[in-house]
Amino acid sequence: MSNQTPNNFLPFDGTVHYYGVVMDDALACELFNELYEHIEWQHDEAVMFGKRIITKRKVAWYASEPFTYTYSRTTKTAKPWTPALLTIKELIEHASGETYNACLLNLYHTGEEGMAWHNDSEKELKKHGAIASVSLGAERKFAFKHRETQEKVEVWLENGSLLIMKDETQDHWLHRLPPTKKVHEPRINLTFRTIEKN
Repeated sequence: MSNQTPNNFLPFDGTVHYYGVVMDDALACELFNELYEHIEWQHDEAVMFGKRIITKRKVAWYASEPFTYTYSRTTKTAKPWTPALLTIKELIEHASGETYNACLLNLYHTGEEGMAWHNDSEKELKKHGAIASVSLGAERKFAFKHRETQEKVEVWLENGSLLIMKDETQDHWLHRLPPTKKVHEPRINLTFRTIEKN
């Protein structure tokens, strides 16, 4: 893997670097299996139009401290790092030159599970801080949409790959994981981020 920072993926109003694959296939598969089997996965909950819904997608929240994290009007308390998560954290900190103290994990069982347009602007997050997205398992399309111009850009996230969003990206761009019936394998996504203490 090159230590060079990739070109900015966004045309304006933000910074997204796609590093591509940052670990070999054997390590990526080993980490996928470890996380799939041993992370304390739970179905995600969200409040939409006043109703609490349970998603097929599963989530988990881990960090350096028992940080609380609130999104979609539900609050989670972080569990302590596992060895596998620390391995990934060290690898991406070395690759990106950034540091992180928390990680939100998502488990998508098939391509039919996705994520709607949103931004990561929760009050606990370091403003304009880096968010590192690591993909393990099935390759999936990831899309950005500018809030004002509606311009879209897309990238395919490969097994063992790293994408980093930072600067004012969350102010101006939404992102999503579009559902697809063409993908039948599971994918684990890890988003490493920095929580600021009050």
